[in-house]
Amino acid sequence: MSASRTTLAGRLARMGFADAARAGGLLLDAGLGGPAAGLDTGPETGPADGLDGDAVVAALAEAADPDLALAGLARVLGAAKDPGALRAALRDEPDFRRRLTAVLGVSAGLADHLTRHPGDVGVLRGTVSRPEPQTLTGEMLAAVQGTANQAAALAAAYRRRLLHLAARDVTGAATIDEVGEELADVAAAVLEAALAVARAELPTAAPPCRLAIVAMGKCGARELNYASDVDVIFVAEPDPSSPRAAEETAALATASRLAAGVIGVCARSTPEGGIFPVDPNLRPEGRAGPLVRTLASHRAYYERWAKTWEFQALLKARPVAGDLGLGTAYADALRPMVWQAARREHFVADVQAMRRRVEASLPARQAGRELKLGPGGLRDIEFAVQLLQLVHGRTDETLRAPATLPALAALAVGGYVGRADAAELAAAYRFLRRTEHLLQLHRVSRTHTLPEDPAVLRRLGRAIRISDEPNEPSLPPPVTRADPAAEFAELMSRHARQARRLHEKLFYRPLLEAVARLPTEAARLTPDAARARLEALGYADPAGALRHIDALTSGVSRRAAIQRTLLPVLLGWFADAAEPDAGLLAFRQVSEALGQTPWYLRLLRDQTKAAERMAHVLASSRYATGLLLRAPEAVAMFGDDAELVPRGLAALRSEMMAAAQRYWDDAEAAVTAVRSVRRRELLRTATADVLEAADLKATGQALTAITRATLEAALAAAERKVGGELRQPLPTRFAVIAMGRLGGHECSYASDADVLFVHDPLPGQPEKLASDAAHAVAAELRRLLALPVSDPALRVDADLRPEGRQGPLVRTLAAYRAYYRRWSAPWEAQALLRAEPAAGAAGLGTQFTAMIDEFRYPKGGISSAAVREIRRIKARVEAERVPRGADRARHVKLGPGGLSDVEWAVQLLQLRHAHALPGLRTTRTGTAMAAAVQGGLLSAEQAAALAAAWQLAARIRNAVMLVRGRPGDTLPARHGELTAVARLLGYPPGDAAQALEQDYRRCARRARAVMEPLFYG
Repeated sequence: MSASRTTLAGRLARMGFADAARAGGLLLDAGLGGPAAGLDTGPETGPADGLDGDAVVAALAEAADPDLALAGLARVLGAAKDPGALRAALRDEPDFRRRLTAVLGVSAGLADHLTRHPGDVGVLRGTVSRPEPQTLTGEMLAAVQGTANQAAALAAAYRRRLLHLAARDVTGAATIDEVGEELADVAAAVLEAALAVARAELPTAAPPCRLAIVAMGKCGARELNYASDVDVIFVAEPDPSSPRAAEETAALATASRLAAGVIGVCARSTPEGGIFPVDPNLRPEGRAGPLVRTLASHRAYYERWAKTWEFQALLKARPVAGDLGLGTAYADALRPMVWQAARREHFVADVQAMRRRVEASLPARQAGRELKLGPGGLRDIEFAVQLLQLVHGRTDETLRAPATLPALAALAVGGYVGRADAAELAAAYRFLRRTEHLLQLHRVSRTHTLPEDPAVLRRLGRAIRISDEPNEPSLPPPVTRADPAAEFAELMSRHARQARRLHEKLFYRPLLEAVARLPTEAARLTPDAARARLEALGYADPAGALRHIDALTSGVSRRAAIQRTLLPVLLGWFADAAEPDAGLLAFRQVSEALGQTPWYLRLLRDQTKAAERMAHVLASSRYATGLLLRAPEAVAMFGDDAELVPRGLAALRSEMMAAAQRYWDDAEAAVTAVRSVRRRELLRTATADVLEAADLKATGQALTAITRATLEAALAAAERKVGGELRQPLPTRFAVIAMGRLGGHECSYASDADVLFVHDPLPGQPEKLASDAAHAVAAELRRLLALPVSDPALRVDADLRPEGRQGPLVRTLAAYRAYYRRWSAPWEAQALLRAEPAAGAAGLGTQFTAMIDEFRYPKGGISSAAVREIRRIKARVEAERVPRGADRARHVKLGPGGLSDVEWAVQLLQLRHAHALPGLRTTRTGTAMAAAVQGGLLSAEQAAALAAAWQLAARIRNAVMLVRGRPGDTLPARHGELTAVARLLGYPPGDAAQALEQDYRRCARRARAVMEPLFYG
């Protein structure tokens, strides 16, 4: 390579050409570089005299992709009839030079067009301004007249108009808004010309008809892309001036041929390529429906059969070609239906569900690069705006703009969206649309996926810089502009994050600033309109909701100002849960209780996660709300992930013991402090449950740990009190034995503490003194935990003791052994399967459980008579314990396939086989089932059926308590309550109640089918 060529390549590389050697050759070959062009390529050339000083080369270097621009220009020069004249125009006309090089720097597709039609560069010379729609229609109609290949002529005219527009776009002379409008006008002109071609191809005997082409989607909204499908609907009527006007069928046949002709002309393959696909699939019944309908047929369909999404699509309907009078009549007839669609049942949920389905359909690897459908993409913004329009446009006609950006501006003016949020969304939308346009311009082909190629990102980054102020992103530019690809990637990421965040905020939690009737210019709603907004969000008592909002936001205090900022978002979050009215009421109560606390509103304002969690819990769980209202300062835990992790037994024991010891001489005060800690921990556990941060097993273990720690701390206080009254240390060792769900580590929110009390007199102590002291401790423990204070009581149930309520509350170890050896019934051995030390003297508890092993795990298994007795008792429970009139199939505890079925079946296996299978010697149901499978007593399929029913029943019982705030053992009969339970269990909106009931009945049937032969033989 010569020295001069090397120097030229070096200078081109510094100017931004990626393949400088190739660029140098193209420049020289095209007569744009070297001495022939007045350029010195020698090593001593200065920047003012060499390449940097050449206007054409400098313009190429300023293009988004200098190499692409140079290659395209070389091709255009090679095809030009007079290359010298074109080179002269490039040197002498700065505006023309800038437009042509800028277009060629982004679009190989338009370079192809100019290579076929080099004379079309003339549209970029002189004054280049936006054409009127009538001018465009005239051009397209003229293009198809007097030519043999009308489709090719129309395609060439269409691309000529794209070239004219793209030049103004990429040089910043047209904004994104204007580009979309003009593209839609060009498309409308093409449709008119295509209709003229189709009409000319009709047989001369074809019956006359009126045909209107109604644009939908982006074309209807005048926000079209460079390469997009054009969605349309065809409307037809007989021609009233025709003598055959009454023959509707014949007229529709003609209209169908015309519609098919329009679609064919635009899709026809020509030397110029196709134009754009015309997509009629938004019509009634989609592809299965007739291509053309009369206006009456359209109206009848939308009145009776249309789905929610079809009304959403009609939001952008606009007549663009054909019989505009008929098209206007179509729009006028259907427009009122659009603005009443929000009244349809589940309207908001249906729109939201449709967006989720679209998102879920994207491949995971592609989702982050999808400009249109991915998270933070164009659809996020469009769906959020459309939902707000459809919900609120029913009463506010200012919102009825078909295009996204004007609609967003109207929402901001009306106070439905914050001005800052609207500005950020608009900036993100413009950035994404501009990126999409640049991608599509490259080949003039339809694409919405951002490539991973760094060269493409570099071209996009450089092109984004060449824009006017309306197209610039509102976010501050990156610190460095050295790497256009990195700069673009950063801007893309930031805009996508903003769009996604605001989509979540608006699409799922619409801002309702005006509903709060603020004393500002934005508060334009009447009380009736405010109620309608709240009704649309799902509030059952909009008037009551307005009263709460007024109470929270009235006044000029800082507190009221922050509430006015928070409430619009919180109202939507409440509405996302099952009971928004209850959530708003509880929020008002908490806010009033913490009104003077400076950190409370600051926490919710500055930590979105805390506010969202709080809103969800308050609107989902009356149980958790009740706990929070007893001590509202616990709201602080919502802001910290670590604070929502249930604590272990050791940590709880330590804190509760420390709380009790602060009141050494006052047992009641000590246990009140313990119960306060318990209330907080119940709230922590319930919150984790509601927010799905803990599963059933973790919840059961957490509730068990809370109960055990409470028993230990309360027992210590009771022992101190009784010892003080005796004026001596206790004369006996005392232990609490956990039974039932407490022993099985399977506590629910409604569980009592089932226990046995055992004591062992100390050596030398009188037996009666020891017994009386033990009885006093047990009685005091129960009394202290049942005291009527603000925190929830813990009922200590000792009815599983020998002889039940008729027997002594406390026995010695020896007395228990004697009773179980002589008098115990089979059910008592069954109850002992869950016995486990819970509190008190650890050694005594261990001695007790070791002593009872011979009764709960008898050698050789329990007798046949005992098996029959257990079966008899189970059958009696099934027959007598379900409340009269109740639906047994809905009783999750005692009904067929419920908790009792599964637990009794597993416990019978333990009683019969635990002597031989050590794995069955456990208090936990799930562990016992696993051991039964390992021991060959259950198949994996049987265990799975039992476990599924048992877990679902246990979750339902917990959910009922969380939702109602009171226990329940049946699936709620009220649809609203069952829906709330189902939503809490994770069922999606819509048919949540029915889905839960069906799931439970199915699981229960399968469990019962396993249980019956297993238990009854």
